[in-house]
Amino acid sequence: MTSQAVTQQSLNILKQAILLERRGYEFYKKVADQAENPQVQAFFNDLAQEELAHIKILSAQFKAFNKNGHFDVNLFEDQEDCKICKEVLDQEIKNKIAAASFEASAITAAISMEKRAVDLYSKQAKEAQDIEEKKMYAWLADFERGHLKNLMAIDQDLHDSVWEDNNFWPF
Repeated sequence: MTSQAVTQQSLNILKQAILLERRGYEFYKKVADQAENPQVQAFFNDLAQEELAHIKILSAQFKAFNKNGHFDVNLFEDQEDCKICKEVLDQEIKNKIAAASFEASAITAAISMEKRAVDLYSKQAKEAQDIEEKKMYAWLADFERGHLKNLMAIDQDLHDSVWEDNNFWPF
């Protein structure tokens, strides 16, 4: 692949990533705005803010790459780790989400979005030729895996609650 083709591919992936993060931000913000419980609002607002931070990082990388032809590790290495990944989601917040079908549905949609992000970032981390690009996409993939892990844990608790509440267990 020519260096011009590699450059264009990197810019296209950055555009995809920025769009993906923007959609995530808008989605999480909307869910937070519509949630009635303050803890649930805070959870989704934290997700939205983390997506916004990714937009800023990816936009800065786009500018750096477009100008200099390489990625800048200094634009993301000092960033905070996943905030919600460190939080222990207590049973109370899980119950608040379970009680509201809108938020429970949002969890399912969020899982799908986070899987797409993990897949995109993991693939690009493997395929990228620029070492800083590889690092950035590996970092983003790990970050999004943290979101995915928490969302899947909530989803599992929601499924278990529905089964328990409706006596679906066959034994």
